[in-house]
Amino acid sequence: MSQMTTLHYEAPWPVHSLDWCKTPAPGQQARHKTAFRMGIASFIDDYQNYIAVIGLQDEHVLVEDDFTDYPDFVTLAETYHGYPATSLQWQPSSAASHTWSQKSSNTEFLATTADALRVWEYSNDGTADVSSYVGRQSNNPGNHSLKMKIALSGQSKVQSQSTGAPLTNFSWNEKSPSLIVTSSIDTTCTVWNIDTSTAITQLIAHDREVYDVAWLPGSTDIFVSVGADGSLRAFDLRALDHSTILYETPAPKNLPPPSVSPSASARPPTSPLLRIAFNPLDSNYMSTFHMDGCDIQILDMRSPGHPVMELRGHIAPINAIGWGSAEQPLLATAADDCQVLLWDLMDHAQASAVSPRNPTSRINSPRPDSKKKIITDPVMCYTAPGQITNLAWSPPIQGMTLPNGLTTSTGEWVAICSGKNIKALKV
Repeated sequence: MSQMTTLHYEAPWPVHSLDWCKTPAPGQQARHKTAFRMGIASFIDDYQNYIAVIGLQDEHVLVEDDFTDYPDFVTLAETYHGYPATSLQWQPSSAASHTWSQKSSNTEFLATTADALRVWEYSNDGTADVSSYVGRQSNNPGNHSLKMKIALSGQSKVQSQSTGAPLTNFSWNEKSPSLIVTSSIDTTCTVWNIDTSTAITQLIAHDREVYDVAWLPGSTDIFVSVGADGSLRAFDLRALDHSTILYETPAPKNLPPPSVSPSASARPPTSPLLRIAFNPLDSNYMSTFHMDGCDIQILDMRSPGHPVMELRGHIAPINAIGWGSAEQPLLATAADDCQVLLWDLMDHAQASAVSPRNPTSRINSPRPDSKKKIITDPVMCYTAPGQITNLAWSPPIQGMTLPNGLTTSTGEWVAICSGKNIKALKV
């Protein structure tokens, strides 16, 4: 018998946002299946959306045996969410050892963005009857609960209503997990302290909607954002009087003349940038892509202005990107061509590597310009039955020996969602 390379879950509704838990459940490190938990969020075009936590029904589904007739995942907890969650994330691994003023050590946080930033508290007393996992869906195996802890929506700087504009995404700080930075359609980014339920700062980040934001790994001061104005910008909380533009989408060629005289500072219309993600091993490198684009741009903070690499493998618009967290992290990309591609960029990056960035240093660009490399050879490919809308990596999960003597190997998994279906793929 061999280890299963795919696991499956069918949700009761279309799934858009998802994330894999970063650590086993508190106090249940010996229960290996708790490393196989995910938070998922529905995408229904009304105010009747939900978020849920799903988990492995039993470790035996990881090997090919009699459990193949049973569902791989079951719903552990579910709660009402209202508007669709634009993003859902599980607390960083550092949150387990962080000192919180209003959080029990045996609970975990999840967070979502929509009309507000919401933090959810998930708990499980660990008393589930094993039989409740085997072969049938349990409404509440082990007294799991998922309850809203706080909802944060501050006064917008550019709108007059008392609540903030809709939020598009957020980034949870790994070094200081009480910090979350959100991006909004009102051009702003807001840094929150979720432990004190306060906004630390709000700044106008872009000329148009901000679509994604990410902390620089290892830093509590620097974050980057992308938006509808086609720019990638870096901000330093120690110097908020200016931002650094690291990349701007090239203006389209052969534009017709404007019907009215534009202002001197107006830029021609450019393709929005939708997502931004740092390489966790070398935070100099970031990945992004354009709206309706089929290629991924790899940027280097030391060489702003143009991509140092471009990944060409998809034949339809890209929807999601994400880096793994192994010693040699792979980049996963998913698109409307029903494919998820895995890219190994280590060899390409090492060819021109210089000293890595110090997270405490300020933004600078000491690296000379280099020619863009075109990469067309992903190391892995998986084709789904339908368009892939999002993806999430697991941390490296330790191998285990089951009571029947079978073993599983250590490694990462990547989860993808396509309609109501979620597939977890062993890398």
